[in-house]
Amino acid sequence: MSTIANVIWIIFGGLATAIWWCFIGLIFTITIVGIPLGRQCFKMAALTLAPFGKTVTYGGGAPSLIANAFWVILAGIPMALVYGLLGVLYSITVIGLPVGLQCFKMAKLSLLPFGAVVR
Repeated sequence: MSTIANVIWIIFGGLATAIWWCFIGLIFTITIVGIPLGRQCFKMAALTLAPFGKTVTYGGGAPSLIANAFWVILAGIPMALVYGLLGVLYSITVIGLPVGLQCFKMAKLSLLPFGAVVR
């Protein structure tokens, strides 16, 4: 079932969004300072391409906590709000509920990407 849902997801915007995340990640990795941010963008691209059937585990310790604190202030809150709003809008109908749940998963990852592992 997750394969069918991922194919539908890719057709209706998942591929375009994942390509956009990869492009942003490439821009960040041009500089040495931006490499950690680029890695997080590639993580978001992996989840955005095919979110159904994937899980995100969180951890990483103190370095991830410090990096996430900066990330939340600079980029995490707006991204999480957008994904959260999309999740609420999709969850209004029963048909959109699975898509809404994936948006909530992406909202949490966009809020705290450092130390998270997408499987």
